[in-house]
Amino acid sequence: MSINVSGTEGYAESAQSLVEQWRDISFEEHHKPVMHLLPMHPACVLDVGAGIGTDAAALAARGHTVVAVEPVDALRVAGISQHPSPRIEWLDDSLPGLEILRSRRTQFDLAMLSAVWMHLDEDERRRAMPNVSALLRKGALLVMSLRHGQVPKGRRMFEVSARETIELAKAYGLRTVLNTRTESSQPGNRRMGVTWSRLAFVNDGAPG
Repeated sequence: MSINVSGTEGYAESAQSLVEQWRDISFEEHHKPVMHLLPMHPACVLDVGAGIGTDAAALAARGHTVVAVEPVDALRVAGISQHPSPRIEWLDDSLPGLEILRSRRTQFDLAMLSAVWMHLDEDERRRAMPNVSALLRKGALLVMSLRHGQVPKGRRMFEVSARETIELAKAYGLRTVLNTRTESSQPGNRRMGVTWSRLAFVNDGAPG
């Protein structure tokens, strides 16, 4: 695991079990609330916190080119091994700065932050949002999911509301097009009462 990357605590230690757990998650089922918003034509996609690449692989199979950002070495290596697609580029980078990615001055049509945002504390979230929004082309889509409920042992998570996230996104020109609450797709999480906020924003190109 990369040194001193806030929010990745517990993931390297649990990498093998997580690889097994995540392998069977269906992209279509997991992202059902936002599927109707995703680009139909080939697009340039950013997947932050890509894990083992389940989403990146599904997006690549749909014809998109994907930059998969994952700071946990064990997960990134597993993803590269399991999904050796020429449409996926793997990158060792992390929020809130995304310094390596931003140095490239590339912009994306779609950015996905799935189960990522709640690993950042309030200050990190405020630092991260302008960095994420700067990576979006005008008219691009940002998709986020926020976890609510019991924190797994050894993990670093914070309770983050949809309202806070929407207000922060609005300050950087991101207009809300989806705000819904769902159950977890994983049976174990459902038993613990875990729910998710599913959010989507369009980059209007100017602060709200």
